[in-house]
Amino acid sequence: MAEDIKAKLEQYRTAPFDARFPNTNQTRNCWSNYLDYHRCQKALDAKGVDTAPCDWYKRVYKSLCPMGWVEKWDGQRDDGTFPGKI
Repeated sequence: MAEDIKAKLEQYRTAPFDARFPNTNQTRNCWSNYLDYHRCQKALDAKGVDTAPCDWYKRVYKSLCPMGWVEKWDGQRDDGTFPGKI
């Protein structure tokens, strides 16, 4: 399974179509992938497992989200004021 994920990451260009977000506005897709990445990191770190599968979410949110948003959210997570549930 890890090999499949690594192969997909090597061929990754930009965020693929996600049926949960069929409309042109990808704001919610950006938000969901940001949350999914940090949830994945937290869950796999707690288990002591390699977090490489989480890289998929990171690549997707980095291609969809404006960097200003990501910097703001990272700052909020550091300050403990982030509104999302991770």
